[in-house]
Amino acid sequence: MTTLHQSHGRLERYYDAVPRASARAEDFGPLTLFVRETTGFPYYARPTQGWTGRAAGAEDIDRVRARQRELGVPEAFEWVAEVTPDLRRGVEASGLRVHDHPLMIRDGDAPLPAPHPLVRILGPEDPLLAGALAVPHLAFATPGTAVGEAGPAELTAETTARAGDVPAAADRIRAGRTVLAAAVENGGVLCSGMHLPVGGVSEIAGVGTLPSARRRGLGLAVTAALVTDARTRGVETVFLSAGDDDVARMYGRLGFRRVATALIAEPPE
Repeated sequence: MTTLHQSHGRLERYYDAVPRASARAEDFGPLTLFVRETTGFPYYARPTQGWTGRAAGAEDIDRVRARQRELGVPEAFEWVAEVTPDLRRGVEASGLRVHDHPLMIRDGDAPLPAPHPLVRILGPEDPLLAGALAVPHLAFATPGTAVGEAGPAELTAETTARAGDVPAAADRIRAGRTVLAAAVENGGVLCSGMHLPVGGVSEIAGVGTLPSARRRGLGLAVTAALVTDARTRGVETVFLSAGDDDVARMYGRLGFRRVATALIAEPPE
């Protein structure tokens, strides 16, 4: 049986490994800044893997933030509270706002629902790839689970605006670094998400539903399809960070249980 300490160690190694496939790592002592070198969601700074020196303080955070501003990337930091508990103090002293998210690992023997008829895995040449990449941006722009206004017209505009993301995403799919699933109805994407396998670990990320299509169980259906795919690839540890406790309870229906708290820091609005 995997202990909690072993799970944390496995996730820390994963968090360090995933960005390196498409980003360069800049060394700031107790912190590492990952700078994406392809299109896609920007990366962040996080505790340096294996660091045994002093804890990061506000001055370290300020130095990284200055570099992020210089690069024109978000001033974002991510870490696990239970692994690096002292980082929050320095981050908040630097003036950033910290958001708490349930970090959840799936019990491997938990049952999954039957495949949803609208959900499928997308290949690198799939004509709906651009739409699947665009949906989460609309979803995250309107947080929560309530039905919203953004629908097909907004998705068309967002898809056009993010057409440049497709080639790099297709390359990641071909290389097996990204697996993308989508719920499709009447030729349009209603929900999408991905998992990012590295060795025996994969994170489910970017699961978002078009606001006008919410409350249909599509997020859970896409997540279930991603879990199934990960299992077929031999992934032993599947995990995710839930948006809040309400969303965490939904993921609990798929066998995910909370093991820690993922922290994300960014400038206050």
